[in-house]
Amino acid sequence: MQKRKTIIRDISWLSFNSRVLQEADDQSVPLKERIRFLGIYSNNMDEFFRVRVAALQRMQDTGAGKKMHLEIDPASILEDIQEKVLVMQKTFERVWNEILRELARQQIKILNEKKLSASQQKFVLTYFNEQVRSYIVPLMIENIQAFPELNDKSLYLACKLSKKDNSISDKYALVSVPTRHLSRFLILPSKEGEINIILLEDVVRLALPIIFSFFGYDQFSSHIIKVTRDAEIDIDNDVATSLMQKIEKGLKNRKHGKPVRFVFDKDIDAGLLTYLTRKLGLTKKDNLIPGSRIHNFKDFMNFPDVFDQKGQRKKPFIHPLLRNKNSVSRIVMEKDILLNFPYHSFDSVIDLLREAAIDPEVVSIKITCYRLAPRSKIINALTNAQRNGKEVTVMIELRARFDEEANLEWKKDLEDAGIKVLIGIPNVKVHAKICLIKKRIKNHTVHYGFVATGNLNEKTAQIYGDHCLLTSDRKIMADVNRMFTFLENPKTRIKLLRECKTLLVSPIKMRNRIISLINKEILNAQKKKPSSIILKLNSLSDELLISKLYEAARAGVEVKIIVRSIFCMFTEQPKFKVAVQAISIVDEYLEHARVMIFHNGGQEKVFISSGDWMVRNLDHRIEAACPILEPNIIQELKDVLNIQLKDNIKGRILDNELHNLYVNPRNQTKIRSQVEIYNYLRRKNNILMKK
Repeated sequence: MQKRKTIIRDISWLSFNSRVLQEADDQSVPLKERIRFLGIYSNNMDEFFRVRVAALQRMQDTGAGKKMHLEIDPASILEDIQEKVLVMQKTFERVWNEILRELARQQIKILNEKKLSASQQKFVLTYFNEQVRSYIVPLMIENIQAFPELNDKSLYLACKLSKKDNSISDKYALVSVPTRHLSRFLILPSKEGEINIILLEDVVRLALPIIFSFFGYDQFSSHIIKVTRDAEIDIDNDVATSLMQKIEKGLKNRKHGKPVRFVFDKDIDAGLLTYLTRKLGLTKKDNLIPGSRIHNFKDFMNFPDVFDQKGQRKKPFIHPLLRNKNSVSRIVMEKDILLNFPYHSFDSVIDLLREAAIDPEVVSIKITCYRLAPRSKIINALTNAQRNGKEVTVMIELRARFDEEANLEWKKDLEDAGIKVLIGIPNVKVHAKICLIKKRIKNHTVHYGFVATGNLNEKTAQIYGDHCLLTSDRKIMADVNRMFTFLENPKTRIKLLRECKTLLVSPIKMRNRIISLINKEILNAQKKKPSSIILKLNSLSDELLISKLYEAARAGVEVKIIVRSIFCMFTEQPKFKVAVQAISIVDEYLEHARVMIFHNGGQEKVFISSGDWMVRNLDHRIEAACPILEPNIIQELKDVLNIQLKDNIKGRILDNELHNLYVNPRNQTKIRSQVEIYNYLRRKNNILMKK
């Protein structure tokens, strides 16, 4: 069998989620954060099965797919995934049990229905009757002709009902735990100095005799189960159907997607387990994952804040050039400003749009939206702009995975407000983060706006590491204008993307421009001239670009890479003249920014980008990589990346074997990059404020 040139994408992703699990296992991390990382790990795993495992199963079942990037031997990859997931599940359970012991040492206990005092039982049953009962509709699954479709975001109690004297035959039932309507956590009356918590499913367990009182049973066993379904939305080619209608249809069909994982309490009644898997059409090959009593740990990201030790997360601060200024836009018209989230406040972006909404000289605002906050201040500012007579155009991507439903609602709200809404291009997602504001000053038109690496989402901007360039640079804004003109007329204006001279735009030019930049580094290395490439990405899986990086390393180019999640490159090869340095940082903030720095013979080329080095970003999405032209900002980005490359607390080495070994600080000063970057930007803030 031919040796692979790259690491299997999905195995690399599992390695990333192992790094998330490492954070939960790290005793130096505050306890609340350790629990949050278990929730992140669980949520990540859900999405992995809904998307990637489902895609691999479809590849295996059909042999090909018109919209799939095909993997070699998907059956083998699925076997490898199953094996690794079971090992990770054991690690997860060990970490959770250690956290439970630490909680107990802090007098915080999670009690099940069997551990309650009499007064606590009374409290829980009162809560059940007053708050929970109206949401409970048990399903007697043996009596239902068609087995119910189990929602893949829901928890179910699989119940066995029996009678001590065997006078009634045993029955099976399912009870959906109403976590969509009620908190998963109920704080109980407790002794002084103690905090007792019960989970919602255990509230339901205690009330099973009440729920099933009609049937006359006196023994109840119940165990948590959860189904994960294929989340693919199949967009058919019916030209008579609008994209919006196709998305709506796809969302309905998603609820009936094929089960791709079944997790269950390992102590479940064997007969009930066999019955459920048979009814769901599952076999041992279908990712049957035994676990402990608790599942759907994603809810634990919102574990009650009952800890004495509070988080030390620093509050974001206003960029020094914008602080105490009457107008953000006036400053942006004078000079470029780079916002570094979550260290800098996202309020500056909102203020930019708010000012534009009321500025009498502003004629129009055009913006792309991929994922928005639930009560979006961005949308509020755009709506106010429309009311103030501005022409507002919003490109909202209806196919943003798992945000399809929310984006459909935003589309309706925007159109109700009179705003022009663009909804995308067939077979191509619009993932670029761009904004164009047009202003008329004494018969003279000027443009300003921004290009960013992350979503216009004030909620995630508090925890995602991203960059946003506020700029009025004529060349950059000219290309942003070309992109919007294309988005408004994608069938006839494709040539405009080819005419972009400053931005690297996919799917037209980005891949070739990146290859050209790498080739220049290779040529300089071959001529014994200084050459280097520094990359920061979410994911690196594109085989062509990886092969170019291999070529660069063999030529002697210094290659340094920071990748958060998927990393398919082999970093250790004997033919590399200069060792490749590759690390991943998993810490309090999610590293989401994309940055590219090419030495370029001393005339550095520096870009921030919305797109990763993946086939989907380079060939099947509208993405924008923006050059950084201001020397001070170039130095700032270089300083930030160099701090991250020196991280010896939260940095993990990305080696060929996916060991996830921490960078060894040896006798060096300990550097935790997210803390150091905050301090670095604060120092810059103080220096600028004194000028």
